[in-house]
Amino acid sequence: MPYQHDYATAWTKVMQIIREEIGSTSFDIWFSATKFSDVRSNKVYMSVPNTLTKEWIESRYLDTILNHLRALTNQDVTLALITDALPHQEGNSSFLNTKYTFDTFVVGNSNRFAHAACYAVGESPARAYNPLFIYGGVGLGKTHLMQAIGHRIMEKNRSSTVTYVSSEQFTNELIGSIRDDKTSGFRNKYRNIDVLLVDDIQFLAGKERTQEEFFHTFNSLYEANKQLVISSDRPPRNIPTLEDRLRSRFEWGLICDIQPPDLETRIAILRKKAQMEN
Repeated sequence: MPYQHDYATAWTKVMQIIREEIGSTSFDIWFSATKFSDVRSNKVYMSVPNTLTKEWIESRYLDTILNHLRALTNQDVTLALITDALPHQEGNSSFLNTKYTFDTFVVGNSNRFAHAACYAVGESPARAYNPLFIYGGVGLGKTHLMQAIGHRIMEKNRSSTVTYVSSEQFTNELIGSIRDDKTSGFRNKYRNIDVLLVDDIQFLAGKERTQEEFFHTFNSLYEANKQLVISSDRPPRNIPTLEDRLRSRFEWGLICDIQPPDLETRIAILRKKAQMEN
C-alpha cells in the first residue's frame, strides 16, 4: 500500500495528464481550484471549491481520473469529491482564472479594438457597451479578455457578483435542473448577478430549450441594467439556427472581432507566456 505522500505525487501526475488531455483552458476552469486532500481505506479524497465543480467533474472526468490514479498507484482505489467552499462575504467570481487579467493580455493591431472595448466595460459595467459581443477564432484571446473584464469589475467593486460560464456548461446545468425539478434555483443563479460572461455562445445553435432559457435570462439581466458579455467564433448573423430574437439582442450593443496576431504580436505573446511560467 503506498503512503499518503506517494498518492499525492501520483495525484500531481494525474492532473498533468488531465491537463494534456482536455487542454489548459478547460483544466483551468474545472481543476485549478481542486487539490488532493487525503487517502483513507483505499479511498482518495479530492477537494473541490463548490458543488457545481463537484457535479461537473463527477459526470465528466471521474472515470478518467480513477483510471489514471489506479494505473499509477497499482491500487484499486475509489475517489470521493468533497467541497470546501465557504460562503462568499464579498461578491462572487465564479470560475475566473487568476491569470486572465488585462495586465497579462498582449495588445496588438489584431486585438486592439476588442481590448479597448473590454477594458471600457471593466471600468464601467452596464454603461459602456451592453451587451458586448466578441468573436474570433480559437485561441485568439476571447476567454482571456472576458475574464479580464470580470477581474477588473471585482477589483473596482468587491461586492459585484460575476459569473463566467461556457454555453455548454449553461446547457448542462439547465438539463440537470429540469431533470431534478430545480429550474427555479437555476434561474435564481443566473438572473440575480451583476455580470454574466458567456463563452462560445455558438454552441447554443439548435438547442431550442436552452435558447429560450437564455433569452429570458438575457432579458432579465438587461432590464435590470446588468452587464452581459458574450463570445463566439463568428458574428451573430453567421451563427446557424440561432433564433432571430437572440440574434437581434446580441446586436443591441457593440460587436468586436479579434483577428490572428501578426508576427510581432505572436512573439510578444510567447515572451509573456514564458515570463508568466517562470
